[in-house]
Amino acid sequence: MQILDKNKENKIWPLFRLGFRVFFLGGALFSAFAMLLWILSLSGYSVLSGVSNPIWWHAHEMLFGFALAIVAGFVTTAMQNWTGVPGIKSWPLAIVSGLWLLPRLLMPLRGELNGLVILLDLLWLPIVAGMLARPILKTKQWRNLFFVPLFVFFSLLNALSYYGAVSGNWLLSERVFITTVLALTALITVMGGRVFPFFTARATQSPKIEPLVWLEKLSLVSIWLVVFAWLLLPRSSGANTLLALLFIVAGVAHLIRLSRWNYQLVSSVPLLWILYIGYLFIPLGLLVMAAALLKWGVTISLASHWLTAGALGAVVLGMIARVSLGHSGRVLEIRGLMVVAFVFMILAGVLRGLLPMIVPSMTMQAYHSSAACWIIAYGLFCWVYWPILSKPRIDGHPG
Repeated sequence: MQILDKNKENKIWPLFRLGFRVFFLGGALFSAFAMLLWILSLSGYSVLSGVSNPIWWHAHEMLFGFALAIVAGFVTTAMQNWTGVPGIKSWPLAIVSGLWLLPRLLMPLRGELNGLVILLDLLWLPIVAGMLARPILKTKQWRNLFFVPLFVFFSLLNALSYYGAVSGNWLLSERVFITTVLALTALITVMGGRVFPFFTARATQSPKIEPLVWLEKLSLVSIWLVVFAWLLLPRSSGANTLLALLFIVAGVAHLIRLSRWNYQLVSSVPLLWILYIGYLFIPLGLLVMAAALLKWGVTISLASHWLTAGALGAVVLGMIARVSLGHSGRVLEIRGLMVVAFVFMILAGVLRGLLPMIVPSMTMQAYHSSAACWIIAYGLFCWVYWPILSKPRIDGHPG
């Protein structure tokens, strides 16, 4: 069913015809730039002159600047398919993406304590939540209402992160950032369950694996319990032990879940194996988080990077590569530079998560090499996908 007016669509700059275009390209480009600034900052260069806490900036911008921009692009685009209501486009999309971009540009110069930076950054996520709510309420598709409170939750976490920065409460900021990491991980597991088996069946011409109800409930309930337990439980030995047990249950459940998704069939399909390897970082990361809570020689920061540099980086890169092809009217197939990008992204996760565990003396080298791999991976995406995302669909359809 055609739900878009082609004549009106042709008057819109292609970058603002659907959310995936501006947010995928902008988020990927920003992540590579932010990672470059992070490497330079670690090396002693004064590239974050306005920032009082570079670690806070790095964590905040990779989560609320990069990851949530990608989520916003994906959901605002998918909502059109789910509801049949035209998605956000034209000047409303330009405004909300501008509200996302301005704090990213201003923060290195003005800092995370600047009132204008804070105000602008606290606006864009609630606006996205409102834009998602409109088509859901119009069509009464309550199944997809999940994304509205989720964006409200991320908005509250963003506000709490700034409160932690302004009050100088690093422990609060760290709790908020890890909660955000876990919530994004949980979102990947929700979306992964929806689409990974379908993608696999379609690409490999094999039967779609039907979910086991008890395993789905155990996997999703346990990981969302981890999210809210991390945010709300007091920090004590007893609470940490309970939380570690939750992490172990969630990790094992997701490992079993992944093992059922015909992973044996995906080795020849890059758009699939990047997603499966990315997803594998989730149960591994959850188990390493449990080890950190039990003080088994791993820090929380190191454990969380299994979920960020590993799972988030790889799954996001795989998804934006696939979605961008599909929504631009192209064949779902990649080769050459994008395969190289996928390899470098996996290397980024392995180097950041595993190398410091095996050779602690090489932790700083792990930071630099992982960041360099990230820059190459997302830089290659921007190079390959710039013409795809900034030009009209090749089939002439709107979108």
